Amino acid sequence: MALVAACGSGGPAGAPVPDGELRLAAQFAPRSGYAMDTDDAYVVAQLGSAEALVRAGSDGTPQPGLATSWAQTVDPRTWRFALRPGVTFHDGTPLTPAAVVGALTWVAGVAAPPRAVKGVGLQAAEDGPSAVTVTTTRPDPILPLRLSSVNTAILAPAAYTGGPPSVVGTGTGPMRLVAADGNQEATLERNDAYWGGRPQLAKVSVRYVADPAARALALRAGDVDLAQGLPESALLGFTADGGYSDQAVAAPRTVSLMLNQSAAPFSDSRVRRAVAKAIDRTALAEQALAGSALPASELYGPAVAWGSQDPPPAPDPQGARDLLAQAGYGPDRPLTVRLQTYPNRPELPTLAAAVQGMLREIGVDAQIRIGEYGPAEPDLLAGRYDMYLLSRNYLTDVPDTGSTLVSDYTCEGSYNINRYCSPEFDALLAPLATTADPAQRQEVFRAAAARLNADVVGVPLVHSQENAVTKGVSGFTVDPLAKSLITPELTRTG
Repeated sequence: MALVAACGSGGPAGAPVPDGELRLAAQFAPRSGYAMDTDDAYVVAQLGSAEALVRAGSDGTPQPGLATSWAQTVDPRTWRFALRPGVTFHDGTPLTPAAVVGALTWVAGVAAPPRAVKGVGLQAAEDGPSAVTVTTTRPDPILPLRLSSVNTAILAPAAYTGGPPSVVGTGTGPMRLVAADGNQEATLERNDAYWGGRPQLAKVSVRYVADPAARALALRAGDVDLAQGLPESALLGFTADGGYSDQAVAAPRTVSLMLNQSAAPFSDSRVRRAVAKAIDRTALAEQALAGSALPASELYGPAVAWGSQDPPPAPDPQGARDLLAQAGYGPDRPLTVRLQTYPNRPELPTLAAAVQGMLREIGVDAQIRIGEYGPAEPDLLAGRYDMYLLSRNYLTDVPDTGSTLVSDYTCEGSYNINRYCSPEFDALLAPLATTADPAQRQEVFRAAAARLNADVVGVPLVHSQENAVTKGVSGFTVDPLAKSLITPELTRTG
């Protein structure tokens, strides 16, 4: 993986403020009570509270985390992980093999395991006083990468009391979560016993702000020091002269128009192809988003080595109208669909309005509905929707896109929002189960992206960026994988 380096402008550095407090306007709020088997685990990880056995490097390789090393045993289904010595949980108890086994056993045994470990048959066992073994049903060439998933973070034994584990005061990270007020705010304090060195910040105050414009206003008013995911229009006002520092990084993230293939009208490939022909992806990136994104010709883009560098196909409105006519739609039978998305990512409502206009040109009435993602997810997974505009980082669950391909596009995929099922596509992915060589895996990724385009499985629109703006902060770097935010190096300046 070759992620494009971050760029932006920096304000005056200022002198470090000892034991400073950081005030954060966070882009995403927990929606399941910080449940570690859900996407709330990303919130916990970004806040620097919980850690996994393995970290993912910027090049997509596994790096030491709570485990210092790992290797396959004689049994190719089993890996041995040596634990980092001297680590304590926030409640003062030590990191032990028993604690690791308890945490991994819990996450593998929930009713709906997280995408990173779903279906692999993960089992953990103690191996002496300082190691654990992890076994899967079949040999898994990327198991260490799976264990970099935020969902596999290790919490103290006290977190597991029969119900969902409690993340308050039970992690190992540089910051200790001490208070959590639902999806409104949270407070973290420094973990003075952190194994990675004493963090610079003494406290972090978090406000969860779903509206991008409200995040920008909070930063401009001086109510927060760091704001994530700001609209492109707002970024122009945060200049170095004003003391602000902005960062944007090309991320392995694609905004796609999901099309529900399990029901009419998008069960008809002609209608899906018509939608694809109607959309001018270059105009979306360069005009609607003012050049802050790149037009997508397929699922993967230039943020990764195997991504396409080709321009997207030119729009063909007449070809789209012809396909709709073949499918039985036209002036006498107009097509009306719901186009849904969510507001947390500032580009999505803008893209929805632009797509709506392009579809109107071919006679499709797309009625926009904008609402929080969390309440919509059950309907999406059950196929109770028409079109949904979704931003997906395809390396988030596991820093190997094979996991995303399996979860999002196979017949038994746990996150198959498009409701796509092709035995031929599943067979194309089969070599990933036994292939460890990155070059060979990337050839499968390329072939999979081409097949998804051929079958019109949704419509990739643009490859977007992650951004954040700070004021009076040093040591901050935007993580393109969206796993890291509060780090030991982060410092307030004055």
